[in-house]
Amino acid sequence: MVKETGYYDLLGCKPNASAEELKKAYRKLALKYHPDKNPNEGEKFKAISQAYEVLSDPEKRSIYDEGGEAAIKKGGADTGDFRNPMDFFEKFFGGGFSSGRRRERRGKDVVHQMSVTLEELYNGATRKLALQKNVICDKCEGRGGKKGATEKCAQCHGAGLETRIQQIGPGLVHHVEKVCSRCSGTGETINEKDRCKQCSGRKTVRERKVLEVHIEKGMRDGQKIVFSGEGDHEPDSQPGDIVILLDEKEHHTFVHAGTDLMMKMPIQLVEALCGFQRVIKTLDERDLVITSPKGEVMKHEMTKCVMDEGMPLYKNPLEKGRLIIQFEVIFPESTPLSVISALEQCLPPRPEVTIPIDVEQVTLSDFDPKQRREQQHHRMVYEEDDRYEQAPRVQQCTSS
Repeated sequence: MVKETGYYDLLGCKPNASAEELKKAYRKLALKYHPDKNPNEGEKFKAISQAYEVLSDPEKRSIYDEGGEAAIKKGGADTGDFRNPMDFFEKFFGGGFSSGRRRERRGKDVVHQMSVTLEELYNGATRKLALQKNVICDKCEGRGGKKGATEKCAQCHGAGLETRIQQIGPGLVHHVEKVCSRCSGTGETINEKDRCKQCSGRKTVRERKVLEVHIEKGMRDGQKIVFSGEGDHEPDSQPGDIVILLDEKEHHTFVHAGTDLMMKMPIQLVEALCGFQRVIKTLDERDLVITSPKGEVMKHEMTKCVMDEGMPLYKNPLEKGRLIIQFEVIFPESTPLSVISALEQCLPPRPEVTIPIDVEQVTLSDFDPKQRREQQHHRMVYEEDDRYEQAPRVQQCTSS
């Protein structure tokens, strides 16, 4: 029986845990609570390191089991003086640190593009993303096989890279580096009989991961959502991040412009001249009624706005931008002759125009951008024919 279990509880182990179980628990927790990954968990990291420092030493563990933490602290320099948790961490993982910071390599970030609707950016949403990623094999703890079974790769001598020399000219050579084909860049190999049955010596296994992607109100196209440390795991390496890149779909009514929403509204000529009311369905399914009062003329391409009906502000969704509306006046194709006189009475008078005596009458035609190019083509053909007709002809002579 042990007097207290505090250190065991910190590591999530039972008092009868083996040295391997303690080591595995510390490895997992130390990586999780390391200040590089969780800057606010420094005390937790320190406590975990001290607990394992005691329990990993048979003599200190025996003293702790009999007398608890108080006995450890009274044990003198050999048992009670704890090392810097960063130094202990560095020793456990085999070095590679400076000033308490890890210098091990970091895996690549994985970027996923996610299509989102304007409604999701306006209202917020939660989407689930299922993916496959590499995780450290728990059976061999990332060794790839039995303890001590790894050997330095004979092909690359542990460098993980092969150097080949290519001759590119007389006396000129080019050194090309490529990943070692035998060890796949790891710098070490494992005999087939000693390889882990679960990961086949690869040190990692594929695992399905489902992420909940929270799209916050007011996010925009191209914005990133980062899941730290959720990328592929590799031995002796910090995992990279998974980065979700938002790709906004085109909306049939609104255009997202910063914190504003923009839309075009076609209106008939009678509405532009005599006033109107229209209903706008918002992105959160509310109905807005806009009114143009009688007597106010709405000109073609005139722009108005409704305050506080645009996009929610990111991180401050109670504030919104503007809803900007550009009106497009639809004119009739023709006007009945019977109503022209009545219209002239209602509209401002025409400007008076003085017509000179010797004028030329011309006709207005519908504009066709292709028409001029066709005329130019025909004119060039006629000019070619004229030059051919005017060119001197050479009579062919034959001798008898």
